[in-house]
Amino acid sequence: MTDYVADMREHRRLAILIFLERLSNYSSNASIITDMLNSPKVAVTSSRSQVGTELAWLAENGFVVLEGSGEFASATATPSGMDIARGRSMHPEIKRPTPRP
Repeated sequence: MTDYVADMREHRRLAILIFLERLSNYSSNASIITDMLNSPKVAVTSSRSQVGTELAWLAENGFVVLEGSGEFASATATPSGMDIARGRSMHPEIKRPTPRP
């Protein structure tokens, strides 16, 4: 795997967790997460397959809870995922967030 691919994966994982952390119910579905990642504001180009893979990885590592599957999967951030999004804890395979103003 190239450094670029690994960097994109780390950014994608962080962007997902930050997005979920900012929602009032800390939850969203895979389709909306994909749209958010591909938006000009976030610009972390992602296919639906990549989002599904990253959601599964985040769930396996205890950062989100998944319900459903594929495009219909819904992810909810866990307390561990919230800590990553807020920069309170780190994981070597997730980009660390920059400080918020």
